[in-house]
Amino acid sequence: MMRNCLPGMALAVWFICLSGRATGLDDIGVNLLRSVTTNLDGAGIRVAQPEASAPTFEVDPAATGQPEFLFTYRSAAGEASNYPNSVGTNSDHAGWVGATFYGRPGGVATNVAHVDSYDADFFITNYVDTLAPMPPASVVNQSFTFGVLAVPDQQGVDSAYDDYADLFATCFVSAACNSNISFQVCAPGTAYNCISVGAYYSGGYYNSIGPTLDNGRCKPDITAISSATSFSTPQVAGAVALLQQAALRGDGGSDTNAAFDLRTIKALLLNGAVKPLGWTNSAAAPLDYRHGAGVVNVFNAYEQLTGGEHPADAAGPIGALSGWNFTSLASDAMNDATNRYLFDVADGGATATLVWNRQLGQTNINDLDLFLCNSGGQPVRCSTSRVDNVEHIFVPRLPAGRYELRVVKNGGTNVVSEAESYALAWAFGSPTLALVAVGGEVELSWPLYPAGFGVEAAATLTAPLWGTNHLPASVVTNSRNSLWLKATNAVQFFRLRQPNL
Repeated sequence: MMRNCLPGMALAVWFICLSGRATGLDDIGVNLLRSVTTNLDGAGIRVAQPEASAPTFEVDPAATGQPEFLFTYRSAAGEASNYPNSVGTNSDHAGWVGATFYGRPGGVATNVAHVDSYDADFFITNYVDTLAPMPPASVVNQSFTFGVLAVPDQQGVDSAYDDYADLFATCFVSAACNSNISFQVCAPGTAYNCISVGAYYSGGYYNSIGPTLDNGRCKPDITAISSATSFSTPQVAGAVALLQQAALRGDGGSDTNAAFDLRTIKALLLNGAVKPLGWTNSAAAPLDYRHGAGVVNVFNAYEQLTGGEHPADAAGPIGALSGWNFTSLASDAMNDATNRYLFDVADGGATATLVWNRQLGQTNINDLDLFLCNSGGQPVRCSTSRVDNVEHIFVPRLPAGRYELRVVKNGGTNVVSEAESYALAWAFGSPTLALVAVGGEVELSWPLYPAGFGVEAAATLTAPLWGTNHLPASVVTNSRNSLWLKATNAVQFFRLRQPNL
């Protein structure tokens, strides 16, 4: 079906997907988060859901288990707060997306404050393209794409969304497009300032892949468990709502504005993602072109949020090995500028994510880089993309020692503005497996955080065949994962391994 997109652009196809709704709240850390927190359910967060295509765009409240008064419907035909109404008709797709996003009981953010249901054409024409403030939704789910556009048209869509996000601090969570529709990641999931979402299921990816056609940026940013991006996207949008609520109620500390900022939320989500098999990146390409930063895990992101905000250039090492910072850095045409974060690491891996915006009215971005250096100041790993506004470092194993994260804002010809605000999230360390004999049983246990690890067993360490066959499921006991086995005379070896997807 053909739809007008932004004024002055060629006609584009809206693509939605009507399959692949299966998801598991266990797989993305929601149930684990609910088990260790109180009332973290999206309360107080207003959300928006544009859907293609008029007049068939409306969310049926009954499809989401939510009351009618939670919704407002808007299209070129007018506005309504009742259902059914004269401004649109029911969309099954919208109902399925809504059920995944905020539906009761199976959604991610089940207690959002309000849902604005839009026809997508109306939403883009009247708000995004004109930079007119919409009713104050802080996260917008977009489970549609334009399909592959010519580069100038894609750049027009990206600029419109980036300007809106930067001006109104709106977090757009947008589908990357499905691989059975396009092999190329599509707008609006190509916008710099959005969170672009892919789909991961049973070891494979079901989304279009990067890099972007315009200048080779890494998209998608992250994935969620589904065989279609229509339904992985609302999982991430729901995760955004949970973190926004947590930020506003002070779970990340007293600086709630910084914790709530879309750059902080994006950095935390990307940094908490679980790496699937085959995940890879490089200094010039900070995210995997198929999986982004990995599979979303909102529990990991929340734990890093609650690690608190810690300033750069402190006198000594930062005590929190999981945490974040939102600050600014200034350079000019002649000089680079650097912020430093010191850590003493006992053992384990390292993950760090740097996020900043493409600024209002700009076609380019400031050039920021991220370095992980050892005690001698030598880089262990770096992320130095010139075109991305995300830098991401993942090191599965680090020797114990002192390390330094460096955020560098490059000067010279790459300066868009002297000052740039950014968010940095980090996590150091790995869980340790403990083994205790209790009567005729053996308990294997390991910390809840970071999530995404699972136990594997082998009968020998000489050419071991690691596997999970015959191992029972773990349960949460006293803030730890526990797995119980019958004691036997047979020799067995156990290890923790990620990914556990």
